[in-house]
Amino acid sequence: MGMKKVLAVLLSTVMMTGLLSGCGSKTEEAAAPTADATEEGAATEEVAAAEGDVEITWMFWDDLEATQDIMSQQYAETIKRFNEADNGYHVNVITTNLEEYDTKLNALIAAGQAPDVWICNPGPNMTQYVEADVVMDLTDVLNSDSAWKDSFTGGIFERLTYDGKVMGVPTNFAAACVFYNTEIFEKTGVAVPKTWDEFMDVCQKIQDAGYAPLTISAGTPWCLSMVAGYLCDREGGPDNLKGVADGSVKWTDASYVNAATKLLDLSKYFQPTYLGDSNDQATANFYNGDAAMLIQGSWAISQINGNAPEMQDKCGVFQFPGIEGGSDPNRWIVKTDNLLVSKNTKNVDACIALLKEFTGETSQKATAEIAGKMPIIDVEVDYSKAPKQLSYVQESMKTLTGTFGFYNESLDSVEAGDKFDNTMVSIVMGEITPEDGMAEVQKFYDENVYNK
Repeated sequence: MGMKKVLAVLLSTVMMTGLLSGCGSKTEEAAAPTADATEEGAATEEVAAAEGDVEITWMFWDDLEATQDIMSQQYAETIKRFNEADNGYHVNVITTNLEEYDTKLNALIAAGQAPDVWICNPGPNMTQYVEADVVMDLTDVLNSDSAWKDSFTGGIFERLTYDGKVMGVPTNFAAACVFYNTEIFEKTGVAVPKTWDEFMDVCQKIQDAGYAPLTISAGTPWCLSMVAGYLCDREGGPDNLKGVADGSVKWTDASYVNAATKLLDLSKYFQPTYLGDSNDQATANFYNGDAAMLIQGSWAISQINGNAPEMQDKCGVFQFPGIEGGSDPNRWIVKTDNLLVSKNTKNVDACIALLKEFTGETSQKATAEIAGKMPIIDVEVDYSKAPKQLSYVQESMKTLTGTFGFYNESLDSVEAGDKFDNTMVSIVMGEITPEDGMAEVQKFYDENVYNK
């Protein structure tokens, strides 16, 4: 199945492309953002602004100079290309690490110092900026440039549209899958599992052979709740999210309790340090060969290959397994990275030019062929140049029937997502039972969602 066909299947469904981060590797030592990207502590740029250039700021969740993440490196190349062009514009980059990104971005916005453009996840994270009326409506800009608008894959703006208004532009999308070390699988004599029971059996055999079956981060709660989200969907299907939104389904229903119980069962196969490991550390455990499997988005391809290029030859991919007697096993978590423009920018033309640079053919081909993420425009991809794992993801997605977003980003609010995330962490830590944990989430909804 080619890229265009996969995109058509993905986006013909009601696309609930969730995100982090959140996702992807972000460098811990990155500088904190400041209102002026030229101040001490902000990212420096190789290309200086020319005299008379219109200058704008862009805020990102990684250090573009120090990063080993190949996708971040491609973002850096896009910025460099934009700044080297004779376009009369120059962008200064404000960087921070992923864990601090939202807090520092919100502080800048609250202080009236919002960056001109910033990267953002869909769902409640983006909604809060739209509802705060700090985001520029891009509908008229897109409608006035039909060539640009028509270049995007159909349906890609699904979760970026509010009351018919397009409030953001995507730069790529990725799908959550299971990466596995083919050498460890061969040494332990296990095959790729298709069902939950097979998956648990594989984990046990790998553990018996002396390897950590799974590496995951509970220190970065969305990583753990991504697995929980898959389990919730595999147990109850797409109607579960709709049901908890309108109250027709309760968090205490069997499908949710069963999902939380399976997460707890799975946790005995996590690496010993999972409670303290960050997302970066958990991913490093995989590409360093210390764990057999990593459940992550395909955005991790760039991080894996950037830090350990040799992993391409021993890194397989399979879809999250189905549950016997459960719901459709061929639904995937899919996520976009997106760019928002400040409503108060004084340099709209420069901001739109930057968006077009990110979504142009050069950047989009590099997104796939170098970073291994899926482009958001219809562009020819040379898979002989692309990371091997990208074709594996494509192959795995041939049976795809629908998509959904990160559970925490598909709920009523950021606070509701945080409640879900933190409850999943508490369950695997043994602080609360699956039954009591889901009752706590239901209590939150009773008090803060249904009665608001």
